[in-house]
Amino acid sequence: MNLTTVPKSVLRLQYMIARFPLGLIEQQLRFFLPTDAPPRLMYERGLGMLDGIVGSVLDDQEIAMRGALATERADAVKRAEELDAQAAAEKRAADAELRRTRERAVAEQEAARRAREEEVQQARERAQERAKQAEKEAEQKRAAEIAKADQEAAAKRRAAETAKKKEQERIRKAEEEAAEPVKVSLKDAVAKQLEAKEAEERAHDAGEVAEYEKIEHKNP
Repeated sequence: MNLTTVPKSVLRLQYMIARFPLGLIEQQLRFFLPTDAPPRLMYERGLGMLDGIVGSVLDDQEIAMRGALATERADAVKRAEELDAQAAAEKRAADAELRRTRERAVAEQEAARRAREEEVQQARERAQERAKQAEKEAEQKRAAEIAKADQEAAAKRRAAETAKKKEQERIRKAEEEAAEPVKVSLKDAVAKQLEAKEAEERAHDAGEVAEYEKIEHKNP
């Protein structure tokens, strides 16, 4: 059959009859599937393109407009879905970047905290080391001062003992020198006493002899 010889009203009626089950399927998809479901969008866009082609061929603005609206709606939903997906991807990327930024910030804060703690610990250790060194130096200084004081005290004791010995020696010599005349005088006195005693004994003996002689003369 030649389409050019068939009245457009007949063709329009035949298309409407042929499209009726397709419209029922579209209604079922709209009832069971959400607006952005890919199968529904694909079907609605295909049916819209068919309406557009038939409307253009039949010069039926109503069918063509219906097809254009269906195609535009499907494309709009698809673009919205793509935009939503892009937005979701961008949001995920932004969330990931934000998470990484937060993690870096937390890591930097933690590193800074550890660095501060390590610096404080090192400063504390240096202070303790300086304190130990100062205490060690002070102890060495005290030990040196004590050793020096002990040496000086020992030297003073030795000097005092030497001076004491010298003084004792001087006193002993002085006493000996002072006692020497006394010894000589005492020796002379003793000698004189001995001589006197001997003389006395001789006189006594002489007296006894004389007395005996007197007695002998009296008793011839």
